[in-house]
Amino acid sequence: MTGVVALLGVAAGAVAQAPGGGVGERLRERLEQAQEVAAAAPPVNGVRLADGLMAFYQRRAFAPAWEAPGRRDALVAALRRLAGDGLDPRDYGVDALARAPAADVAGADDATARADADLRATRAYLTALLHLYRGKVDPRSLDPRWNVEPRDLDGEQGLQAALAAVDGGRIEDAFAQARPQHPLYGWLREALRRLRAIAAQGGWPAIPAGPTLREGVRDPRVALLRRRLAVDAAAGDAAAPARGGAGEDFFDAALAAEVRRFQREQYLDADGAVGPATRAALNVPVQARIAQLRVNLERARWLLHQIRGDFVLVDIAGYGITYFKGAQPAWRSRVVVGRPYRRTPEFKSEITYVTFNPTWTVPPTILREDILPKVRRNPGYLAANRFRALDAGGREVPPERVNWKNPKGITLRQDAGPWNSLGRVVIRFPNPYAVYLHDTPHTELFGAGQRAFSSGCIRVERPLELVERLLDDPQRWNRAAIDAAIATGETRTVHLARPVPLLLAYWTVHVLPDGRVAYKPDVYARDAELLHALDARPATAMGP
Repeated sequence: MTGVVALLGVAAGAVAQAPGGGVGERLRERLEQAQEVAAAAPPVNGVRLADGLMAFYQRRAFAPAWEAPGRRDALVAALRRLAGDGLDPRDYGVDALARAPAADVAGADDATARADADLRATRAYLTALLHLYRGKVDPRSLDPRWNVEPRDLDGEQGLQAALAAVDGGRIEDAFAQARPQHPLYGWLREALRRLRAIAAQGGWPAIPAGPTLREGVRDPRVALLRRRLAVDAAAGDAAAPARGGAGEDFFDAALAAEVRRFQREQYLDADGAVGPATRAALNVPVQARIAQLRVNLERARWLLHQIRGDFVLVDIAGYGITYFKGAQPAWRSRVVVGRPYRRTPEFKSEITYVTFNPTWTVPPTILREDILPKVRRNPGYLAANRFRALDAGGREVPPERVNWKNPKGITLRQDAGPWNSLGRVVIRFPNPYAVYLHDTPHTELFGAGQRAFSSGCIRVERPLELVERLLDDPQRWNRAAIDAAIATGETRTVHLARPVPLLLAYWTVHVLPDGRVAYKPDVYARDAELLHALDARPATAMGP
């Protein structure tokens, strides 16, 4: 089924006749009033809730939906379990719903009160389905440049499924079908469950400040470090750190290996010693990690529907790139992304061509902020780095004839070659940010744990392996042919036989094979803004 909440996209048609006076008439009146109010309001995440409510009750001939025994209880239970998705059950008025048992509502004399109670329950039901299906937060409210399409809605199919789930008492099944069906979503939910269990037991111990802890030292804090890593191991299937024969407070080789594992998973330089950076990562409170998981569950609701077929995913915060073949990871590598003040943007595009032995025309921002200060300090910088100065007509200008304090109308172009900032190949895709994937002569940067060094573009380790997969032509463009094209030194553009979708996304967690979670640095400080929006009470919240 392609989404129970699709019913929210069903436009209300002619109003059906409500069954004789009573509750049905009150429901019809309330819904008509809601339609009038909602007509002037913009859709939320592409959906008008009032239309979904009207369509739902029209199909029921305005009969109440939640007065049958057990239905409201099933809804309340399912809403409470949304905490496992990182959502807040209070957003759906769950406490108010729980205080109005179905039997009491059905037996009430006031038809208006019964109608309002039924509407509150249905509104909570549809809102929860929408949040599971597309996310609670509209990503465009955080980034107006967001261009990833929301998950498709199939109105008629979703309407029938949502109605059937109510009539059959299968509310939890409806919620399960609305969630992203990708395995990653289930892994994130399980990781959240485990973290909350750790939090319920008091969390993990903090490591006090002091000298760097490393192999061979004896320090009372080493015993705390062992306990901290044991809690971390308990969040997955990894064994707890071995206890050294020399005592709990002795930092032995086995403990150093565990520290290196932790450092690799937290995108730190893996030296096996606990200095300030590693201690800070160990001491992040468990509640902060729970918040990080909740934020990434919301991102999963935005994006996991995109993972299908052949495509390239750039994991900005994780400094990684993956080529998916038939939705399965077929190739991975490391990347360097933009510095925090020159962020690599999040967007969707399609890779259309590659260029071997590219030249590089310096973008205006890099020219102004990076290159010109170097030229002013060292007039020989341009020649040493194979840059040519060009006028507005594209004609080369001798550097000594340019006023470098105010080089109006001048652009710089770097010759192709091993010195070129783009390396041997650039991978292009349409976008308004002048961002692309490319090789680099500075391969030493890929060894760093945190790799936000570029001016916004994405430098790719082993890019020719990716190019071979993108061109997907073993006869004409196998690796030998690619190497031969580069060896000529000539600039050459090759178009892909078919465009390959590309998604640049920002994830700050990664689920490991044993179920533990690696927490990535929030290099662009985007988690806090999304967490604030996720915690805000929605306009459609039901009750206190």
